[in-house]
Amino acid sequence: MTLSLTTLLAILGGLVLAAVIAHGAWTARKAGPKRAVLPPEEPHFDAPAPVLGDDPAAAADALEATLPAVARPPRRPSSRVDALIDAIATITVETPASGEMALQHQPGSRRAGTKPFQIEGLNAQTGEWELPTPGQRYSEFQAGVKMANRSGALNEIEYSEFVQKIQAFADGIGGFVQFPDMLDVVARARELDQFAASHDAQLALLLRAKAAAWTPGFVQQAAGRHGFVAGALPGRLVMPSGEEGAPPVLTLQFDAQAALAEDPEALSLRELTLSLDVPQTPSDQEPFALWQESARALARDLEAEVCDDRGQVLGLHAFAAIDVELKKLYQALAERDLAAGSPAARRLFS
Repeated sequence: MTLSLTTLLAILGGLVLAAVIAHGAWTARKAGPKRAVLPPEEPHFDAPAPVLGDDPAAAADALEATLPAVARPPRRPSSRVDALIDAIATITVETPASGEMALQHQPGSRRAGTKPFQIEGLNAQTGEWELPTPGQRYSEFQAGVKMANRSGALNEIEYSEFVQKIQAFADGIGGFVQFPDMLDVVARARELDQFAASHDAQLALLLRAKAAAWTPGFVQQAAGRHGFVAGALPGRLVMPSGEEGAPPVLTLQFDAQAALAEDPEALSLRELTLSLDVPQTPSDQEPFALWQESARALARDLEAEVCDDRGQVLGLHAFAAIDVELKKLYQALAERDLAAGSPAARRLFS
């Protein structure tokens, strides 16, 4: 087949035009910025967007991960709810709830049987866990019920009461609540109660009059010289802690009926009880030494004998033996993260 001259020229022109276009594209790419080339053996996949399923806790975590860091204040731990001694229920809300709404739906009683509980909100502005307050907004809530105290371990009935009260609160604020498993909570409560029962110590001694009895006013005057002040209950004097808001270091008690009498000075006392609640005060404050010194000083001023709870006179060897056992107790509490005087220990041993 023979091609005409015109056809050959047309083909040649097309080839030249294609070459010019290809050269221009190559030149433009060479002049542009360098781009990373992914190796073929390591294909790149975009991270999938978080899927908010039926699990509210997972949904909250996924949503939190997508928010800019500057939009979320740092979350600080709570000083009132502690996973070491509390069973904690978490309550999520779609939008921050006001403090007024939270207070409106609070249970009438913050107790489940003999166990106290707290409801806290995470302040959306400060990132602090706090008791709901008017004028504030909260991005989530948590409720913690104490698993053990000196009344014993949290049982199934008490836990059920806690669940009912917190469920009603969550429904009232339009939240979704998740509770830990009852069997697990009750088992943990029993183990914690066993530990607490074997590591609790409330030391008490008697100051018994040798001869003349005392009036309540005379006792208060003598105790006042050694740092004791009137307590909140009749017949109770306390030695305050140097720490603001902390429980007293020592208590000195006498018959409450004598303190409530119309004329207390017409009555006489022959026996006082000096007590030290060991888990309530840090060991570095040396409360045991203070207990001994106070006993001796009061015994001297009141002309009294220092006796145990059975009325037997205590000697120096008895105090030395108690001191040895107390050091073991302090160590065991610290190893369990329940050091004497810590907030958790004070709440557990109450």
